[in-house]
Amino acid sequence: MSIFGRIKDAIFGSDAEAQETPRPSPTGNAWADAPVVEPKARPMVDIESNLDNMPGADRLNWRTSIVDLMKLIGVDSDYESRKVLAGELGPVDYTGSAEDNVWLHRRVMNELGANGGQVPAEFRD
Repeated sequence: MSIFGRIKDAIFGSDAEAQETPRPSPTGNAWADAPVVEPKARPMVDIESNLDNMPGADRLNWRTSIVDLMKLIGVDSDYESRKVLAGELGPVDYTGSAEDNVWLHRRVMNELGANGGQVPAEFRD
């Protein structure tokens, strides 16, 4: 799983139930016998509230620090992980500078918003 995928799952919750596909019975017409699975609509997730309610949120600066955000949700926040995450989210020559980390934090928040998260404007571009 991608690093962004792990971040998203940690904040939104796992989609294990939605990914399960019913198997058709081995007898008869598999297509006719297969149940129709309607995708479940995911309600908007309040990113700020979810993160604020995580244990340790009051001791980390997750609102502006990509390192603290990753620590809060239990994703490795070392340089290599951040570099991989930056590569997942856009073409950038990530060096780990303060500017790169600000960009990466905003990019993560933008992507969370694009994936069904309600993200406050001050966290986005």
